Amino acid sequence: MPSSAPSLNPSEAARHLGVSAKALRLYEQRGLLNPRRTAAGWRAYGPHEMARAAEIVGLRTLGLSLAQVGRLVDGNSQGLEHTLAAHQKTLEGQLHRLAHTVEKIRGLRSDVAQGRTPTLAELTGLLAPAAQVSVAFDLPWPWGGERFELRGIRSLNYIVGPLGSGKTRLAQRLAETLPNAAWLGLDRLAQGGAAARARLAVDPALASKVDQAMAWLAEDGATPSDALVALLAGLEADGPETLVVDLIEEGLDPATQEALMALLHRRGAGARPIFLLTRSCAILDVTAVGPDEAIILCPANHSPPTQVAPYPGAPGYEAVATCLASPEVRARTAGLMARFADKAAA
Repeated sequence: MPSSAPSLNPSEAARHLGVSAKALRLYEQRGLLNPRRTAAGWRAYGPHEMARAAEIVGLRTLGLSLAQVGRLVDGNSQGLEHTLAAHQKTLEGQLHRLAHTVEKIRGLRSDVAQGRTPTLAELTGLLAPAAQVSVAFDLPWPWGGERFELRGIRSLNYIVGPLGSGKTRLAQRLAETLPNAAWLGLDRLAQGGAAARARLAVDPALASKVDQAMAWLAEDGATPSDALVALLAGLEADGPETLVVDLIEEGLDPATQEALMALLHRRGAGARPIFLLTRSCAILDVTAVGPDEAIILCPANHSPPTQVAPYPGAPGYEAVATCLASPEVRARTAGLMARFADKAAA
């Protein structure tokens, strides 16, 4: 950006950088960014601030925690080797998937040369990452048995809806129907950290991955807790091809929710699909949904669930935004939601 470029407000700066305005505020809170102020007291991002912000965004894309970014800015490379190793592993996974696609193309070209025309499914399958799958089933109650189809499943899939909309039943049916999927329910909270730690004690490989994730999260501002340990034990476990997580924000404070989403985003495109049931705007920031993320809305009127495009004016966008609340509001309404659920069960 040339020195003569005008200053940008937070929304404009965030759009140029491909992040949310909330992310810019977080960088400022952690002392990584210091936007100027206008005479009226509004934040303003000039060329210098935008250059620094672009560096931070780039380092975050590499998988660095905010604490690691701060250390690098100060000239300290502590923890960088491990982060680069993780980024290399992600890139190698993408390379493996690309090589697999090249082999499929090679096979189809050979078929064409021998006079066999590939099917449409074979051709369109070349466009989908290896992690993409499709699922179809008849919707459970409270719907009327309508057919639900979901194609091109992304790495991160958010399931949202107001209280009583059936979103939990949809999530459970997805876990039952998707091949080799695992359901990570709220019983993880009832069992507490002791159950998760007992599981980690007999699985050193899983324990190591949870420890690494916990260390990264702590550096990014997360608060260690039994709820977080139990969640990570499920998220980091090998085996399931797809994870479906019930109310991922439960038991996590706002900073931990934001750090957790940064950790999930650093997995990169093509990672195994995760479905996140959520009502927290710290988990689902509708202003920063990426190309490998999808939003599924369960409407209040029990219309069939539908996929919602992440931009203002799209059908269902306002309903999604209305369903989401800040972590502080979610904490205040948790008791009310529990009483409502008890009455519904009765």
